[in-house]
Amino acid sequence: MIATLIGRDAAYVTDDGVYLSIAAVPDYGLLAHQSVDDMLSGGGDREVFGAGNKKHPADFALWKFTKPGEPSWPSPWGEGRPGWHSECVVMSLELLGEGFDLHCGGADLRFPHHENERAQAVALGKTFANHWMHNGFVVDLEGEKMSKSLGNVMNLLDLLEKYDARAYRMLLLQTHYRSPVRVGQDNIDSCVAALAGLDSFAARTASYAGGVADRDIVAMFRASMDNDLDTPAAMALVFDTVRRANIATDSGKDAAVPAMRAAVIELLESLGLSLSSGDDNDDDIIAKGRALDEARAAKDFATADAIRIELQNLGYLVETFKEGTRIRRG
Repeated sequence: MIATLIGRDAAYVTDDGVYLSIAAVPDYGLLAHQSVDDMLSGGGDREVFGAGNKKHPADFALWKFTKPGEPSWPSPWGEGRPGWHSECVVMSLELLGEGFDLHCGGADLRFPHHENERAQAVALGKTFANHWMHNGFVVDLEGEKMSKSLGNVMNLLDLLEKYDARAYRMLLLQTHYRSPVRVGQDNIDSCVAALAGLDSFAARTASYAGGVADRDIVAMFRASMDNDLDTPAAMALVFDTVRRANIATDSGKDAAVPAMRAAVIELLESLGLSLSSGDDNDDDIIAKGRALDEARAAKDFATADAIRIELQNLGYLVETFKEGTRIRRG
């Protein structure tokens, strides 16, 4: 690849490596939504816009000549190693081919890494990714990025021991993928409560099952998803449909409820959220739930945790609310 870029006058050799010339990429900065001049006027990243012997401050390394003690490989230009932008674009084009559908990563990879991957493909005259998605970070309730150094990391497996997995999925769905995801007990608890409301809706409207999903609701849902995967808008539509269906059920003007209920079920299942329309637990499981509530009321948390784990090992999802414990099959 590097030899091809040099042959196309898109790359050049210096005394410390081989660099891509961004002059060969007229739309360089596309993913960053900034022109090179704008990035340079803003100061830029010192590691990105170093001076050295480059023709332009934004030119970046395709191959770096070796330094003492570093691993290296032979090349026509001298012993060295590939730059990580080059490693990734070569793997993508080799394994996925030109014009693959989707390239994803964290927001911090948009520039320079993903831009420099894309730039190499453009300079080669190749089509790279058709779509790019850059997600926000997982942060704590104060908006601080989770990291081991800060000690604010929440382990997903620990969350799943305590909460219904659907609650974490709902938390993600209610946050746009480009926005930071705030993870903490308060907002997960709110998702658990929202799920309880949806399960309650499924149970109280069970007699309306069998309808055909309202096509207008489905169309609005698809429009939200087609709008840069706007899952918060899609979920807002689901909750609004539940609200309207509950009002219709209570008022007796329920002709549209079967279609609304079917739409809610269909849309949630398309997002990986299945609703429970009622419990089918036997007497022994119900008794364990009561024992768990009694242990919690007595602040005997060791016993409560032991019962919860026992139920989970039996394949049940255990949800705790102020008003009591809800147990359902996983």
